[in-house]
Parts: sequence; structure tokens; C-alpha cells
Amino acid sequence: MAAFRAMIALTLSLMDNLDRGIIDLLRQNSRAGYGDIGTVVGLSASAVKRRVDRLVADGVIQSFTIQVDPTVDGMQTEAYVELFCRGTVSPNELLRILSGVPEVVDAGTVTGSADAIVHMRARNIPALEDALEKVRIAPNVDHTRSAIVLTRLIHRHID
Repeated sequence: MAAFRAMIALTLSLMDNLDRGIIDLLRQNSRAGYGDIGTVVGLSASAVKRRVDRLVADGVIQSFTIQVDPTVDGMQTEAYVELFCRGTVSPNELLRILSGVPEVVDAGTVTGSADAIVHMRARNIPALEDALEKVRIAPNVDHTRSAIVLTRLIHRHID
């Protein structure tokens, strides 16, 4: 794992502003044509393709995907949940607990009194409550503190 991280760090240090520009454009529209991207960054379509192929091969670009508006998909109830554990719980154990709950869309360990912050989406309040209960009953979880999102103000997808 350490060797893989070192390789990624080296790859990232070898990226130039053209690579970063290509990635920024693909983040906005992963279906953008190489010619369209090339027009913006000042390269030919074939040069953009070579760079994208290299970025994929190097593991910088890990996938091409779509994003569906969660409210259209029926997942309009959104909450941020602080997760508090009993004793010391490893990130791998938290990953195991949270991976089993499909309503968890993002999570990370954090500094402060909480052990993790969890972003959840569900179809409605009862479904959110059921998902929270799945997290709460895990053996190492002491308690949670939830905040339901009323109005989303800004959302920038940077993955």
C-alpha cells in the first residue's frame, strides 16, 4: 500500500497544468470529446487522448461515471451524522460498519469529539431513521448526532 501511495504521489508531481485542465474539464463533463477538450486547453484531440490514456493508466483517473440528481432519483432526504464510538475503533472497522448501509454516500474520520462524519441520503425520514438505526446498533457505536439538510446551498463534486 505504501508503494502504491508513493507511485501516486510521484504521478501527481509529474502532472502539468494541461493535465489538470483536462481533468477539470472531464469533471464537468466526463463525456466531453477530446477535440472539445483540446480546443479549451490548446492541444489536438489525439494529444488529449494520449494524456487521458496516460492518466487512466497511472491511476490518476480512476473511472468515468454519471451523476444523477438524488432528488430526481427519490433520495431527497439528506443528513450529516456525527458518529461517536466506544473506545478506539480503527478506520477499517468504521468502513466495515458503514459499508453495509447503502444510504451512506460519503464518510470520513474526523478530528474533534466525533470519530467520523457520515453523509447519508434516503427516500424519506422513516428510511433515514432505519439507516441510522443500522449504524447505531453496530457493537462499537456509542451514539450519533444528526443534522438533516433543509436547503442545499452549494455542492461541488470534486471526485
